[in-house]
Amino acid sequence: MSNLNALEYLSLSDNVFEGFFSFDSIANLSKLKVFRLSSRSSLFHTDLEIPWQPRFQLSIIELQYCNLGTVPIFLQHQKDLRLINLSNNKLTGELPSWLLEQNPKLGVLLLQNNSFTMLKWPRLLLNHSLKVLDLSTNKFSGQLPNNIGMVLPNLRHLNLSNNGFQGNLPSSSGKMNMLQFLDLSHNYLSGILPRKFLMGCYSLRILKLSHNRFSGVVFSEQANLTSLSFFKADNNRFTAIAAGLSRSNGLLTLDMSSNYLQGVIPSWFGDFSFWYLLVSGKLLNGAIPRTMFNKSTTIALLDLSRNKFLGNLPECFNCKLMFLNDNEFSGVIPNTFLQNVEVLDLRNNNLSGKIPRFVSNVFIKYLLLRGNRLTGDIPKDLCSLSSIKILDLANNKLNGSIPSCLNNVSFGRSLSHETDVFSAIFGLGLDIEVGAYSGSLDLQPEFNPPYNSDLKFIFEFASKSRYDSYNEGSLDYMFGLDLSNNELSGEIPGELGDLHRIRSLNLSHNSLSGLIPKSFTNLTDIESIDLSFNVLHGSISQDLGKLHYMVVFNVSYNNLSGSIPSQGKFSTLDETNYIANPLLCGPAINTSCDDSKSTIGFFEPDSQNEDEDTTVDMEIFYWSLAATYGVTLMTFIVFLCFDSPWRRAWFCLVDAFINLFKCV
Repeated sequence: MSNLNALEYLSLSDNVFEGFFSFDSIANLSKLKVFRLSSRSSLFHTDLEIPWQPRFQLSIIELQYCNLGTVPIFLQHQKDLRLINLSNNKLTGELPSWLLEQNPKLGVLLLQNNSFTMLKWPRLLLNHSLKVLDLSTNKFSGQLPNNIGMVLPNLRHLNLSNNGFQGNLPSSSGKMNMLQFLDLSHNYLSGILPRKFLMGCYSLRILKLSHNRFSGVVFSEQANLTSLSFFKADNNRFTAIAAGLSRSNGLLTLDMSSNYLQGVIPSWFGDFSFWYLLVSGKLLNGAIPRTMFNKSTTIALLDLSRNKFLGNLPECFNCKLMFLNDNEFSGVIPNTFLQNVEVLDLRNNNLSGKIPRFVSNVFIKYLLLRGNRLTGDIPKDLCSLSSIKILDLANNKLNGSIPSCLNNVSFGRSLSHETDVFSAIFGLGLDIEVGAYSGSLDLQPEFNPPYNSDLKFIFEFASKSRYDSYNEGSLDYMFGLDLSNNELSGEIPGELGDLHRIRSLNLSHNSLSGLIPKSFTNLTDIESIDLSFNVLHGSISQDLGKLHYMVVFNVSYNNLSGSIPSQGKFSTLDETNYIANPLLCGPAINTSCDDSKSTIGFFEPDSQNEDEDTTVDMEIFYWSLAATYGVTLMTFIVFLCFDSPWRRAWFCLVDAFINLFKCV
């Protein structure tokens, strides 16, 4: 390699090198301008401790994943660097500000994912060219430098996220009027946003302040962030959104979730064409402004969950992902409300009436109506929604039977043909031109960070006897049906066994009768089956032991009988899954089937006629027994009313017993 005298560009990045790399092999490449080296192996090292003076003047140096403990010494001899990338190493101590001082043409400095602890700026860098600085995911602490805006006035991209910075945002930050991207998330910054910052950074397009301790009113009346299109400030202590935000009329994404916002949503929100709007919390109330529903554009994500919003739902609303759960909405669910939605979460509100009738062109994938006051039957229109992955109708007052046509719903069967509804719907790009290397090669851009919206949210669904949380990635592989805590009756449709990809099935706390369908043995991906608190009878099919992924099988408080399967996952289930089924037996409940044979044999079907429904209905049995005792008692009373030798003998016997007790 050392003999390649004309070499200008050398990239050894994105490999899994192990062992030791010596810079002697490139020391004499006098024309070298670009050098890249990285390895994903923890067994890779370099000889950076040996002092040497290279013959080249680099424009680009990238040493990622090289297990560097110190900044390479040979960089002290470089005066013409445009891009430095030392990210993903083990660099510690003080930020090497001399890299800025010695390279006035430096445009990009990437030092993220290291262990730097001290941040000290040079006092002044006149006409410095630095446009991109990324110091994220280090161990910086203390306050931000007061001169941050004066030292680097030409910055376009500044990322200081995932550190331990404290205190207020310096007012000098308002001098960075060229700044387009600022990420201060996941620190301990506090106080209010300084007026000079809100007025001076008029080029700012992407602002991330999430997971800090900022407080007060966000966007005062004097805010001048007219270019802002992406603002993420969730998990802070803001109390209100002032009208200064209304001047950012190009705002597409606003995330103010988990703050202390009070009052109502400002009416001028309706003037924005939001793509993403997230203001979930605890204190917002009132009705949603009707002006928000008059836009022809589609909102990709609307999250107003966990507030105190009330009133009726809008008649028409263009939204893809809608989270309105844990509020106080009332009234019925309009039919037109569901035309374009793919995710609808209306859990835990005060909605009433019937489930709306769906049309076949609805492509909803996640429908959650748990915890309302919905009545009536489950409409068969749901069966036409073949794209559904999760259907949660629990904790309502639904009655009637379970539609057998629910086997037409996908619940993951067409997974390979579906797209991820949670994938980024749009991306934001910034016009940052670095110009780090101009050679004869056709190269990719030297700096192209992912500016896509990094909005993440948690989606909850009850499975395996608990609430589990899913993010937008894992949820795409969760398929479930929850009809629990309703007033459903009739038999469980055997067609539900056609839902081969379903992972969770909850039909508990209803009045379902009949047998457990043998077709459940076809639920090969099932993890949780809950049939508790019903009036099911008959035996548990031994073939259910072939369900290899099942971890919950709860049939408590039914009238089941016979032997509990012991093979497969049933060997791991304890007696809590079979409470109040006195006619069951097996090791799981410490009851021998041989000892209880005489008790349960009368109620179990003959083994040679296993397919016939010969199991005694316990409710009919108890009523028959009561009727027999009643008729016998009435007959005895009638006989006592007639004068006969038998009657006189009976009363003589009674008198004898009375006299006997008197003598005692």
